[in-house]
Amino acid sequence: MTTDQLRQSPTTDQLRQSATTDLLRRWETLILALLVGVVVWASLGVDGFANGSNVSFLLLDTTEIALMALTMTLVIVAAEIDLSVASTLGLSCAVLGWLWNAGLPIEAIMPICLLVGALCGAFNGLLVTRLGLPSLAVTIGTFALFRGLAYVMLGDQAVADLPPAYTSLATASIGPVPLMTVLVALLAAVAAVVLHATGLGRSIFALGSNEEAAYFSGVRVKRIKFWLFVASGVMASLASLVYTFRYASARADNGVGLELAVVAAVLLGGVSIFGGRGSLPGVLMAVLLLGVVRNALILADVANEVLNFVTGLLLVASVLAPNLGAVWRRRTSPQMEGKSP
Repeated sequence: MTTDQLRQSPTTDQLRQSATTDLLRRWETLILALLVGVVVWASLGVDGFANGSNVSFLLLDTTEIALMALTMTLVIVAAEIDLSVASTLGLSCAVLGWLWNAGLPIEAIMPICLLVGALCGAFNGLLVTRLGLPSLAVTIGTFALFRGLAYVMLGDQAVADLPPAYTSLATASIGPVPLMTVLVALLAAVAAVVLHATGLGRSIFALGSNEEAAYFSGVRVKRIKFWLFVASGVMASLASLVYTFRYASARADNGVGLELAVVAAVLLGGVSIFGGRGSLPGVLMAVLLLGVVRNALILADVANEVLNFVTGLLLVASVLAPNLGAVWRRRTSPQMEGKSP
């Protein structure tokens, strides 16, 4: 290496400073800072927030949203969306209650519920990949279809005589950590490895960034999208099992409105609504952030309408902030170039 090359090479301090700057500019760092700030504020200003039983309840209360957010992240990174997840959850709950009333053992019902979720996801996937319909329109339709089927099966009936062994399991904990949170952590680790450390994950990012280029690069675009919708349906059904046993009640209206919280968490976690960008750690921190905000406001006796307003505000902010940042960088970039020698 020549003397000039050595002079032009960045020093260790410069590399460290550059890495620190990149880390501070990451969206996930902002979400982590917000999470820490809200936790500190709630611990100091909201009575009962830092109580061990409340922390355990908070973690348990985010279980279903976290489960559905895992696969929703993959779907949105692939530049699609699944708005039917909460209705799939409701349909699986209704199937569970209907089959339980019919006398089937719960051990046989649970795999059937997961199969129902897979079929719901496959239906969405076929309409999107084989007929070329937009996933937004398709899943708005199945959002109403699946919820309607749930009401046809169970009406307004609540099935509450579920096996105590399973209802206890859904609320069991290891110390202050609920058992279902451990399940979320294990599945999150699997999803993170798939998205960030495998060829399949790279293909999902590629087709989300530019579907046509990914197709001509050999990515099986339709097949990957189809199975992402199937996985989304299965995860919604798994969330339905947790939800039903946690509340010890199978109802057709279980999980109404959860799709908003799931999409809000994914977008707030830094996943681009246009696809091709995002990370699972950011999404999991956003799930916790929304859960902490909601829990603290409930403890502070804030009205439910305000909770919905805050959730909607965070959803809008999560979509606007990255795009405003991009606009600001585009506008300031020519000025910076003009100042450069």
